Amino acid sequence: MSAIKIAGAPISWGVCEVPGWGYQLPPDRVLAEMRGAGLSATELGPEGFLPADTDDLTATLAAQDLSCVGGFVPVVLHDADHDPATDLAGPLASLRAAGADVVVLAAATGADGYDSRPELDGNQWATLLANLDRLADIVSDAGLLAVLHPHVGTMVESRSDVDRVLAGSAIALCLDTGHLLIGGTDPVELAKAVPQRIAHTHLKDVDAALATRVQSGDITYTDAVKAGMYTPLGTGDIDIAGIVSVLRDNGFDGWFVLEQDTILEGEPTGDGPVADVVTSVAYLTSVTA
Repeated sequence: MSAIKIAGAPISWGVCEVPGWGYQLPPDRVLAEMRGAGLSATELGPEGFLPADTDDLTATLAAQDLSCVGGFVPVVLHDADHDPATDLAGPLASLRAAGADVVVLAAATGADGYDSRPELDGNQWATLLANLDRLADIVSDAGLLAVLHPHVGTMVESRSDVDRVLAGSAIALCLDTGHLLIGGTDPVELAKAVPQRIAHTHLKDVDAALATRVQSGDITYTDAVKAGMYTPLGTGDIDIAGIVSVLRDNGFDGWFVLEQDTILEGEPTGDGPVADVVTSVAYLTSVTA
C-alpha cells in the first residue's frame, strides 16, 4: 500500500473566506507552521490569502517547501442566470499554476456564511447538477480533478442532497468527515457505500453533542465552531481510523487534508492553532503506520 499523503489547509489556522469569521493570521506564519508540523502540501485557502499572481504564488509556496494539493472554490451552481464558470476561472488558473491536483467545489447559496440555506426546486436542482458536470469537464480539460464538497450551509448538505448528486452527476466527492456528520450523513457508511466516488478527503473530528445542536437549530454553525466543535483527530466522536482504513482498502490514493475549522478571537497566545494540527498529524500517522 502506498504511503499516505497528508496536507494542511489554512482554515485550521482560522483563515476563512467568510466576512467577520475571526482574526486572520498572516500567510508567512501559517505556511511556516504548516511545514513545521510535518505537512508537505496545502490547499490554497480563501481568495486573497495567498498571492493572485501565479509567479508570486509559486514562489511563496516554494519558500516554505510546500506543494499545492488544491483549493476550496465555492460557486453558485443552481441559478440558471449565473454562469459559475466565470467564478471558477481565476481560482483554476492559480491552482493550475501552482501544480495542484484538485479543485474542491462547493454549491454556494450566494449569501455569506454557512448558517442558513434556501431550498431548491426541481429546476434549480437540474441546473446545479448540469453545472457540476460542466465545471468538472472544464477542470479536467485544465488537467485537474473537480470534486464536490458537501458542506453545511450550502445547497449540498444533507444525505438526500448527497444522494441526489451521486445519482444525477458524475462528479467525484470530497469526503469531509465533519460536514457530512453535521449534515446528517455517517461518513464511515458513505465511505463504504461509494468508495469509488471519493477522490479527496477533508479530515475533521467532531464533538457530536455540538454537532447535534447545529442539526437541531439550537446553535448556528459559526457559534458551534467558536465553541470548539472541531477537535484534534482521535479526540472526538468520528471514527477517523475506520474511514481511513475503508478508503485505503478500496484503493484510495488521494490526499488526506487536515481541515479543522477554527475561529480565532485575536492574536493567539502560546502555540496557537498549530498545536491541534500537530496532534492530528501524530494521530493520523499512528493509525496508518
